[in-house]
Amino acid sequence: MCWLRRAGRPIPPGRSPGIYRAAGAQHAVSGPPALHHGLCIEAAAGQLPAELGHQTSRRRTGRVRAASPGHGEPALSNPPPPCTRVRAARASPAGAMNIVLEFFVVTFKVLWAFVLAAAKWLVRPKEKSVSGQVCLITGAGSGLGRLFALEFARRRAQLVLWDINSQSNEETADMVRGIYRELQAEDALRASKCTAAAEEEVTPSYNLQVYTYTCDVGKRESVYMAAEKVRREVGDVFLLLNNAGVVSGHHLLECPDELIERTMMVNCHAHFWTTKAFLPKMMEMNHGHIVTVASSLGLFSTAGVEDYCASKFGAVGFHESLSHELKAADKDGIKTTLVCPYLVDTGMFRGCRIRKEIEPFLPPLKPDYCVKQAMRAILTDQAMICTPRLMYIVTCMKSILPFEAVVCMYRFLGADKCMYPFIAQRKQATNNNETKNGI
Repeated sequence: MCWLRRAGRPIPPGRSPGIYRAAGAQHAVSGPPALHHGLCIEAAAGQLPAELGHQTSRRRTGRVRAASPGHGEPALSNPPPPCTRVRAARASPAGAMNIVLEFFVVTFKVLWAFVLAAAKWLVRPKEKSVSGQVCLITGAGSGLGRLFALEFARRRAQLVLWDINSQSNEETADMVRGIYRELQAEDALRASKCTAAAEEEVTPSYNLQVYTYTCDVGKRESVYMAAEKVRREVGDVFLLLNNAGVVSGHHLLECPDELIERTMMVNCHAHFWTTKAFLPKMMEMNHGHIVTVASSLGLFSTAGVEDYCASKFGAVGFHESLSHELKAADKDGIKTTLVCPYLVDTGMFRGCRIRKEIEPFLPPLKPDYCVKQAMRAILTDQAMICTPRLMYIVTCMKSILPFEAVVCMYRFLGADKCMYPFIAQRKQATNNNETKNGI
C-alpha cells in the first residue's frame, strides 16, 4: 500500500481505490492514509516510474521520498515495487499556440508562392548568365542535346559534350566552334569601336572552348571515368544537363530483356551516376544547376512503351527527391529544373500519332521551340517546365479523375494507341535490316 499526495495535498480518506502500474504489474491502493503517511510519492505531469524504498531517488519527471517509520507505525519490511500513476498527458498551451502561429505562417508562405508564380507569368524574369561556366550535356550528338549545346554556346558557356557516338558528337562540336568564332569576331569588332571612341574597354571575353568525350552513360564505369577526365582537363562542372535517352519501340511481351535493361540504364540510372560524379563539388561550393530532361510520359503514360514510361517516371522521381534533398540541406545555391516536353519531332518517335481531328490542336513540338522554352526555364531557375502548357492540365486531371474517366479521355484523344504506328514502323525497319543482312 502507499499513500499519494497530489500537488502537496493528501488524497482524501475513503477515496475509491486507484489502479497503478509498476514493472508490468497492477497494484490496488486503498485504506486510510494514516497507515503509511511516512511513505510519500510526489509526481509531476508526464511522470515515469520511480523506485520506492528507503533510498531517496530523484528523477526528471518525478520525485520519490522515503521517511523513517515513526509514531509507532511499523516499518515496511517489504517495500512495494516501483509504481507510477497513469494519467493522460496534458498539451502545453504554449505548444498549441506555437502550432497555430506556425500554421498561419505556412499558409502565408504558400499564398505568397502563388503570388510570385503569377508575377513571373506577367513579368518575365531576368535570365542569369552562364558565360564562362562549364556546362556538361549528355546525348549531345543529336536531337535536343545538340540544340541545347548550340543555345549554351550562344550564351558563351564552356561546353563539355558527351555522347556514345563520337562522330555525331564531333559534328555538334564543330557547330559550337563556329558559334564561338562568330562571338570572338563580334568581341573584336566591339573592342575596336570602343578604342576608337576612347571609351573604357569592354568586359574581356572568355577563351571559349568545347570538349568532347565518348561516353556510354548507361555504364557506371564509363560515366565515372569520363567525369574524372572532365575534372582533370576542364575543371568543375557548373551545369549538368542529363539529356541522353533511348527507346526500344517494342510491346512489353515482344521486347527483349536486354533492351528493357538498356532503356532503364540510359534513361534513369545514368542520372544517378552523373549526379554522384559532379554534385559533391557543387555542394561544396553551394553553386550549380542540375537539369533533367524527362518527358510528359514521365507524368502520365500510354500503351506500348512500358519500359520508356517506367524509365521517365523514375527520372522524374529521382529529380524531385534530389530537389527536396538539396532544400533539406540548405543548399539554395544549387538549382534544379525538370523539363517535361510533349512529343517532340526529332524522329525518335517517328510515326506516333493521336486522333487526326485532334492533332491540329496538339501537333508534335518543333525541337527549336521546345529547347528555347526549356532554356528560358533553366536560365530563370524555374523548377519545372511542361511544354506545351496544356500538359499541366492533363497531369492535374490524371491525378484527380477516376481511372475509367482517364481511359475515356485517352480514347477520345486517340492517345491510348498513339504509339502503335511507331512500334509497327520500328518492327518493320527491324525486319528489313534482318532481311538485308541475311539473318
